Amino acid sequence: VQLQASGGGLVQAGGSLRLSCAATGSIFRINTVTWYRQAPGDRRVLVATITRDGITNYSDFVKGRFTISRDNAKNTVYLQMSSLKPDDTSVYYCSVHVWLLPSGVGDFWGKGTLVTVSS
Repeated sequence: VQLQASGGGLVQAGGSLRLSCAATGSIFRINTVTWYRQAPGDRRVLVATITRDGITNYSDFVKGRFTISRDNAKNTVYLQMSSLKPDDTSVYYCSVHVWLLPSGVGDFWGKGTLVTVSS
């Protein structure tokens, strides 16, 4: 299973970006998907989670500003980020829990996409 995260870039404070995470490979079903982020010198932290059925959960520091969504037909998850702050500057990673073909389960990580928010 390969994950391709995209959509990062440089944006001014108050701006918006949409990240995408597309999964390919021997996938029967993608279950929970999670976005994490890691700022330079900091540990990786959870940003948002979405289940197969669309139930979402957000860390307090992004509630009301970020929206996680998914397109199961495309095996793709999105993170819409609005009202961005300089503190949101991080590398953003997606992680998926997958039922594999022909059998088995696994957890996979993307390589990350850099988001830089200028003040």
